[in-house]
Amino acid sequence: MRILFLGGTGNISTACVEHALARGHEVGILTRGRHPSPFGPWVEALLGDRDDAAALAGAAIGRWDAVVDFLAYTPAQVEKAADAFSGKTGQYVLISTAAAYDKPSARLPITEDAPLANPFWEYARLKIAGEECVRRAHRERGLPATIVRPSYTYGPTWIPSGFGGQDYTVVDRMRRGLPVVCHGDGTTLWGMTHASDFAVGLVGLLGHPGAIGEAFHVTTDEVLTWNQIYEAIAHAAGAVARLVHVPSALIAALVPDRGASLLGDKAHSSVFDNTKVRHLVPEFQPKVTFAEGIARSIAWFDADPARRAVSPAATDNIERVLAAWGRAWEGLPAAGPM
Repeated sequence: MRILFLGGTGNISTACVEHALARGHEVGILTRGRHPSPFGPWVEALLGDRDDAAALAGAAIGRWDAVVDFLAYTPAQVEKAADAFSGKTGQYVLISTAAAYDKPSARLPITEDAPLANPFWEYARLKIAGEECVRRAHRERGLPATIVRPSYTYGPTWIPSGFGGQDYTVVDRMRRGLPVVCHGDGTTLWGMTHASDFAVGLVGLLGHPGAIGEAFHVTTDEVLTWNQIYEAIAHAAGAVARLVHVPSALIAALVPDRGASLLGDKAHSSVFDNTKVRHLVPEFQPKVTFAEGIARSIAWFDADPARRAVSPAATDNIERVLAAWGRAWEGLPAAGPM
């Protein structure tokens, strides 16, 4: 099968390209050429901007069996892809997000028929609107489309956190004995999906007739609390997690661009039922525990001192939230004996 990835060198998509190659597929990526392809001659690199309609039309000439769009964040971008690939591919896959599900969920685990809504996070609302564009193109133009919704998915170059960035910043704080912000009381249920596991589910859906016209989330089966997630990060870093629990609403008030993803997603329990994807892709059996995956990520950062950069912006956000929360507690009487 010939597969084109719009994107292909990012946190999630790199693992998907690698898995597609391992399964013997012919693979191409659409790239702006700013960086050399990490895949060498094994992947056809097409030069072009994903937002350029002419570049998409040129890519469509390749008659790809499946096109996977990691770079559609707005309805307008989805429309451009639908225009370019309608009648030119056997399957167009929009990578959406599990943050599209209305939170808090009325029922756990979440299934694909759960309502979509997110009044807090524009990113999720735009993805929801993009999904509707895909459905309309499927209904009105016969675009053979599939929607895939990853939840929090990370690869070996990514250190997940609920607040504080996805780089080395949180690990650096832990190793220096500094406090780390954890939203809420840390007991919200969550799952971290390793990109290599996500790739199995995604690539397994490509070319499958049962996937056309359907939406699937592809997530881990492991359920953790945010306290456990931070403790696993600290353990892998050889450190202790000094967690300061701060209400998500306060974080959102102080850092609106990061708070939106808390109020619209991470502040609520998200446990997913993967029955639907597993029905079509029985080999999708997530194997990488978060303890194992985060150890790989930290090892990647530790392998090169240049990778262990601390984000000034993330540090400033953390310190501002800690200072505000500390002031909120000043002057309160100490708790007496129970």
